[in-house]
Amino acid sequence: MTIEMICAGFGGQGVLTIGKFIAQAAMQEGKNVSWLPSYGPEMRGGTANVSTVVSTEPIASPIVSFPDVLVALNQPSIDKFAPSMRSGGILIYNTNMCPRGCKREDIIQIAVPMNDIATQLGSIIVLNMVATGVVIGKTDIIKYETLEGNLTSFMQEKNPDLLTKNLAAIKRGMDIAKQYN
Repeated sequence: MTIEMICAGFGGQGVLTIGKFIAQAAMQEGKNVSWLPSYGPEMRGGTANVSTVVSTEPIASPIVSFPDVLVALNQPSIDKFAPSMRSGGILIYNTNMCPRGCKREDIIQIAVPMNDIATQLGSIIVLNMVATGVVIGKTDIIKYETLEGNLTSFMQEKNPDLLTKNLAAIKRGMDIAKQYN
């Protein structure tokens, strides 16, 4: 099993965090991983993307040219990366920031109003965890329990209220993914 994924969006949307938490959890589960971030000179508002590979086999290269999964949090990310997706791949995108979507018919498309859901959960900054939930709910790339443990140890003392919202966002994303099985 090898899944090559690109997560992309504006800086500040948490795209690097999606790849980082998935890679950390997969590593804890004994899988081989790579995590390769790329971002523009602007910390917030510039473009950012991360290539994450999770595999039960050794990984030859961290560079993802033809992703199996694309998480696009804005339209420029779809425009840039969707054309190179593998046929049969999974595109997970934020409908609030991707007004044109994607015209490809040979991929699975999961359109989610991530901004709206994050706002309903009480914090726009959990939109990346909505996306993470959709990824794990659709691909089983990692176990929810592993991710929950990592997030809890990372955030419990720092910001317990945000931890609760993050976990709710992941679960909401997983529920959405079930609609596409």
